[in-house]
Amino acid sequence: MDFLRPAGWEEALAAKAAHPTAVPIAGGTDVMVEINFDHRRPDHLLDLNRIGELHTWETDGPDIRLGAAVPYTRILEHLRSPLPGLALAAHTVGSPQIRNRGSVGGNLGAASPAGDCHPALLAAGAVVEAASVRGTRLIPVEEFYTGVKRNALAPDELIRAVRIRRATGPQQFSKVGTRNAMVIAVCAFGIALHPDTRTVRTGIGSAAPTPVRARAAEEFLAAELADAGCWDSGRPVAPSAARQFAELAAGACNPIDDVRGTAAYRRRAVAVMARRTLGWVWEAYRGGQGREALCA
Repeated sequence: MDFLRPAGWEEALAAKAAHPTAVPIAGGTDVMVEINFDHRRPDHLLDLNRIGELHTWETDGPDIRLGAAVPYTRILEHLRSPLPGLALAAHTVGSPQIRNRGSVGGNLGAASPAGDCHPALLAAGAVVEAASVRGTRLIPVEEFYTGVKRNALAPDELIRAVRIRRATGPQQFSKVGTRNAMVIAVCAFGIALHPDTRTVRTGIGSAAPTPVRARAAEEFLAAELADAGCWDSGRPVAPSAARQFAELAAGACNPIDDVRGTAAYRRRAVAVMARRTLGWVWEAYRGGQGREALCA
């Protein structure tokens, strides 16, 4: 196994073009586990740790541009306010040591359906910035996942950054596992209210071959909130609407039975998480979070 260690971004892209099967490594929290257990034996490892721009973020404008190697700990320390859903998800990732090394870019690259960041990224409306010697392209996160541990990157592409819409309303994340952290999710659910566009977005993890949005549930809830005048009045969501939202969210799942849980349990758990997180975000919205823009 050869170890490639570029000093800059252009050198990294050139190395990836020359060695398309090279596996990028920054935190190593996924890659090294696979190598240690002999599940993967790449010909080349492409170390990105010397590329400073991958470890920084930009907060100008409506989006946060998060470098691919920014660790979860930095998100928790510096980006809780603009990225609350992602911060909640980051808090459940592994141990403090893992959060000091692991990153959103690594989570995306692994593309595991159980990755903790995926529901929050889907709910927030993230876009993946992929780059190669041929140029840069932007991939909406819902189009990034193509199968179990497969993504839309071309062989010569690297993830440079993730552009995530700054929160304009409350966001929540919930995860079912044997404990709060250091565990692979049995299933997970993220939700974000976007009062500026009067829309709702969701994300579901570990309940289908890829992370997915519950689009029917989103459209139903957005219509219910509009028809009932809830965006302006802040009145409670009708219990019947909350139940229907939960059922539609569960209907978006396509889970399997495995050692962590049955398909039936996952569907039930997603329904419960959808109803609970909806309650949490709507209470926050009624309390004023996100309503200021509508009332201004």
